[in-house]
Amino acid sequence: MNYFSVVSSVLERWYLTFAQFTPKLIVGILVFSFFLLASSFLSRSTVKLFRRLFPESHKAETVTNLVGFFRFLIILFGTFVSLEIMGLSGFFMKLLGSLGVAGIIAGVALKDLVSSMFSGVLVGIDKSFKPGDVVQISNVTGTVEEIGFLTTKIIADDGKKVYLPNQLIFSSPFINFSASGNRKIFIDIEIPNTQDLEKAKVVILDEVRKLDAVDRLNLAQVILLKQSFGIFTIEAQFWIKQGLNIAVMRSEALLRIKQRLDQEEIQMVNPNQNR
Repeated sequence: MNYFSVVSSVLERWYLTFAQFTPKLIVGILVFSFFLLASSFLSRSTVKLFRRLFPESHKAETVTNLVGFFRFLIILFGTFVSLEIMGLSGFFMKLLGSLGVAGIIAGVALKDLVSSMFSGVLVGIDKSFKPGDVVQISNVTGTVEEIGFLTTKIIADDGKKVYLPNQLIFSSPFINFSASGNRKIFIDIEIPNTQDLEKAKVVILDEVRKLDAVDRLNLAQVILLKQSFGIFTIEAQFWIKQGLNIAVMRSEALLRIKQRLDQEEIQMVNPNQNR
């Protein structure tokens, strides 16, 4: 056997194959480059046009994210066209099929992880809240410190750092207190029916209105909430200014109300009276 002839035959076959493939390769690269440049030009033009038409809009970043998504789709379409021109679409589809089976297995195993990642992207696009906002998510209330790819970090009212998986944000309703401005505080005071309830209401309301943290634009009120076994529950409702710590303000309000009731000789319910 002439090994030199065998090697020469193989090299010649490779050369002919490459020579036949080269024009398709060049055309495929040119087509892909066209789609890449077109997607970049269209995305920049769209964002500039939006900012020119709506200069005061706060949704420019959201539009940028959406344009980036459509740019990805254009590039993906260009990739498929280029592969078809080069005759590699069949190989690529088989590769995707193999990866698809592996993806299904990985998707089942990493379902929660993928859900958190996707939810993190949605949080970035939707802009429901941002770092610094006071929110309540899944019974956790605090200030958003950071919105990560997998978790959202919140400094709770008690000072603890809570890491919430992003998937919890979209699995149940959540509240953004900062988006609606001020926050409302509810304080319940139990008064025996032997006391002057009307005077107690006036005293509590007067003390609440004296708080520096109270928002004067919203009406504070004191109501009789309920009655049980001769004990009346009086509830004070008032709004505090934005950015203040609700736990600290509640503590200050309770202390001042207690001192004022003692000064007016109005007794509150003690543990022995509840028995």
